[in-house]
Amino acid sequence: MKALDTIQSWIAHEAWVEIVIFTVAALLGYLILRFVLARLSSTSQATRLGWDDVVVNAINPPVRLAYLALVAFFAWQWVPQDWLPFAQEWLAWAPRLALILLIAWSLHRLVLGIEGEYIRVKAEQLDSTSVATIHAIAKLTRVTLWILVALTALQALGVSVSGLLAFGGIGGIAVGFAAKDLLANFFGGMSIYLDRPFAPGDWIRSPDREIEGTVEDIGWRLTRIRTFDQRPLYIPNSVFSQIAVENPSRMFNRRIYETIGVRYQDAGAVRQVVSQVRAMLENHPDIDTEKTLIVNFNHFGPSSLDFFIYTFTKTVNWVEYHAVKEDVLLKVLDIVHAAGADVAFPTQTLHLAANSGFESLVRPEPSV
Repeated sequence: MKALDTIQSWIAHEAWVEIVIFTVAALLGYLILRFVLARLSSTSQATRLGWDDVVVNAINPPVRLAYLALVAFFAWQWVPQDWLPFAQEWLAWAPRLALILLIAWSLHRLVLGIEGEYIRVKAEQLDSTSVATIHAIAKLTRVTLWILVALTALQALGVSVSGLLAFGGIGGIAVGFAAKDLLANFFGGMSIYLDRPFAPGDWIRSPDREIEGTVEDIGWRLTRIRTFDQRPLYIPNSVFSQIAVENPSRMFNRRIYETIGVRYQDAGAVRQVVSQVRAMLENHPDIDTEKTLIVNFNHFGPSSLDFFIYTFTKTVNWVEYHAVKEDVLLKVLDIVHAAGADVAFPTQTLHLAANSGFESLVRPEPSV
């Protein structure tokens, strides 16, 4: 009956005219807003840059919802207070809370848009670890955003957050002590994602631990490595902050470093052999001549005249590297043989001094 009496009062005082005008104006304003947003979206899509599309798409739904909320707020002024008396109290904090939530929603959508656009633009330059890093940073940003929004909303509602923060600090310390290993692994995973010392598919090894194999997966707590005997090895991420890690997969070249000995009786051929080996390496198609290339005689060994080879292959593939190394060593052997020399092997020469007594040990057998 109260609602009917209120409507009759509106009709009697011609308040319905104001309601109709307000409704028409609200609809007209919404149509204009849709037109402006559509033109803004089409203009941003016409440009080469994608970042303006990200901004427009982020604010489009929140702006529309903000307009509808504003219309609802003004329309509420015609509702009698005795209809919903408790609802009048909402008007004291509802606009601030709505503004906070709309801004947070816009920022949330903006972070999502930036994440997707950056991955799209840098798609050719990003590996799987980089993409995972971007997703992790974006997710952490969104979580942080909504935590701040929750605290701000509580403050807007009149709730004191100082006690909550103090309780959260004490609780955080307790949780930190209880889950220190879990947190250490989490932050270890974050450091791997940010520093990128290795990525899935890389061959890594540690000189500090017996860790060597191919990285299969980098999780938030564990990293899974497939060893060369095909066993899965699960390593907590916190371990990688305490050990040195080598990543042979990121080498630019592989090194050939060999020492070859020639017999002492072939001393006259050493200069020729060293020169021809150096020329062979300089013209070898699989040797990187822009890197250090050394072939020098450098040592008088116990049973050989030693020269060494120090050079780098163009390939970093393990199997191809050994094929190149085999070819180089066989060609070195051919050069040594072509010079009339040979590769030395460990030998000893025994000199017997005269009247040393050893000759008495070997006597001719008496004739019969």
